[in-house]
Amino acid sequence: MRPRPVPPAYAPAAGRLPGIAVGPRLRARRERHGQGRRPAQELTRPRPSTQPENRVFRIRHAIQSDVGILLKLAKMVHFINLPADKEAIAEKIRRSRASFTVRGETPPVDANGAYTGPAGHSPQYMFVVEDARSGSPIGTSALIAQMGSPGNPNVALTLRKREFFSKDLQTGATHVTAQLLLEEDGPSEIGGLIVGPTFRGHGVGKMLSLVRFHYIGLHRKRFKDRLLAEMMAPITPDGRNLFWDHFGRKFINLSYVEADTFCMRSREFMTSLLPREEIYLTLLPPEARAVIGQVGADTLPARRMLERLGFVYRDRIDPFDGGPNLEAKTDDIPLIRDTRRVDFAGAAPEGKAKGNAIVSHEDPANSERPFLAVMTPYTEASGGKSIKLPKQAIELLGVQPGARLGFTPLDSYGAIAPKAAAKSAASNNGAAAKPGKGATKKQASKPAKGGKKAKPAKRKAKA
Repeated sequence: MRPRPVPPAYAPAAGRLPGIAVGPRLRARRERHGQGRRPAQELTRPRPSTQPENRVFRIRHAIQSDVGILLKLAKMVHFINLPADKEAIAEKIRRSRASFTVRGETPPVDANGAYTGPAGHSPQYMFVVEDARSGSPIGTSALIAQMGSPGNPNVALTLRKREFFSKDLQTGATHVTAQLLLEEDGPSEIGGLIVGPTFRGHGVGKMLSLVRFHYIGLHRKRFKDRLLAEMMAPITPDGRNLFWDHFGRKFINLSYVEADTFCMRSREFMTSLLPREEIYLTLLPPEARAVIGQVGADTLPARRMLERLGFVYRDRIDPFDGGPNLEAKTDDIPLIRDTRRVDFAGAAPEGKAKGNAIVSHEDPANSERPFLAVMTPYTEASGGKSIKLPKQAIELLGVQPGARLGFTPLDSYGAIAPKAAAKSAASNNGAAAKPGKGATKKQASKPAKGGKKAKPAKRKAKA
């Protein structure tokens, strides 16, 4: 999750969407994960007395006074869940606050069965990690209860492998196709993770990432049975995306930035202009095929972390940049399964707290402090039904003995073994196979190493 320099924002084409400098959805893709604009000076050069190792961190819900600093963070990266727009951030915080203060576990649904929150939007939760001494946010992450709804589907491209063979020529070819996938009853999404560069490498990003799974575990019924994480594809040094240039723009006459920006208003143009038929990616130039289903070097650590948790790539990509969509069954995520509620049994004896856990305290009736969480050592009591905490954690959570706490042990997190990498239909990047002279049918149709013939994805919405 390391940002890298990004060129100045594009100016829009003459006569098209005037005044747009940088697309908010492009910011989202750059967050996934870590490609971003150089941060403001105040976020990169702290005074010596404010170094991260001297600070104490706490996670809470976002509040309106965070808007200014969150706006600075938004300008560092291309990031749909945190657009570089003051009013948009303020509105997201209002929706998030309303979602955090909902009582009960059954999510509200509309007439079509879609999860709904404030003003008819899917519930979304915006976390910030703060310097506990100053209360100033230094990073943020987000959860969205459901992506896609009737009339506003979640959009992706499904990849399939197609094989051909000529008996007369005794040669064949393997091609990869892409087809539009529209989901009106889509998954829950994790995203929105960004940390000020000064605080990277100090466990702050890990806190922000894992607290999302902690919250899902505490409120399982509010979220779908499938989780989605969209990953950012490689971007050229001048800020372009080769997949969009050679694929999306053939059907939608907008630049990457313009299409990215307009997507914030509506996705109708994508569902109306992108063809529903299979498209052979062999027709794309090699440099465009090379980024399909791939992530940049800065994004690779985030992808590996999600894969350790059980996320896999199932041959679905983003229609904008070709980046991979990682998915997981919600109940298969170890951190979600291991999350439970426990009683607070008081302070742990000095030096006796061991292990590591995310511990939270919720009070939906308190609109000012509905959610607080810390990463802290702990000591189990009463056979694991209660825990004791160090004095510092008690002060950060503001709890008294007997309080109910959310608890996710992290002791075995580092030992979570990654699943075998999913074999991808795009392993040959859509290139036709080139068997040698006299190749047999078996040789000609054999997938590239690591490849596997993909089965058509089951669809919940008509594509």
